[in-house]
Amino acid sequence: MIEPFYPAAFLIGLTGGVHCFGMCGGIVGALTLGLPAAQAHPWWRRLPYLLAYNGGRLVSYAAAGALAGGVGAWAAHLLSVRNAQLGLQIIAGLFMVLLGFYLAGWWAALARLERAGGVLWRRIEPLGRRWLPVRTPLQAFGIGLVWGWLPCGLVYSALIWAIGAGGAGKGALWMLSFGLGTLPALLALGTAAAALAGFVRRPPVRQLAGLLVVAFGIYEIGLALSMR
Repeated sequence: MIEPFYPAAFLIGLTGGVHCFGMCGGIVGALTLGLPAAQAHPWWRRLPYLLAYNGGRLVSYAAAGALAGGVGAWAAHLLSVRNAQLGLQIIAGLFMVLLGFYLAGWWAALARLERAGGVLWRRIEPLGRRWLPVRTPLQAFGIGLVWGWLPCGLVYSALIWAIGAGGAGKGALWMLSFGLGTLPALLALGTAAAALAGFVRRPPVRQLAGLLVVAFGIYEIGLALSMR
């Protein structure tokens, strides 16, 4: 199977921060504003809640990665191992290219994945209401567990790679690395770091991030084709 390159997963999450600002900004804002005044101000009092939200989200990412990695490893045993390896590597590379275009704002084809994921989200989202209103970090963690299943083209693209990671454990580590890469953007949102938010939203920053991911995808496709 594909040997996961975990720093690449972190980079994908980090460079995808521009998408996180748009996709999750409203959620972070609503959760933060919903805290009691004593916990909401100043920002360092919000930090335990923000860490709990994101901790739950990362647990869900790791669980999804374990599921994807396990399914991919099982499917590979039904096929020629070599053909499965090369096929998954090419598919993963193609999704990296699509993801790069998505991050740079050049082509939003992956938005269709988000709409498709809405079917599952409609079933999961009501579970999060049981944790509202948030008054403790434990409740925030529960909200984060649900939040991790929010339909997101960026997350789905990372999961495609996790399918070829080579097993449940590697798939979980891949998605955990990806999730850690998204932390700076979402913590910045929660602590109102406007300067960082403005920097990440700049078109040149978005385009550079997209190009880096596209280059990684092309490299993986070329590597797979050279092994045929």
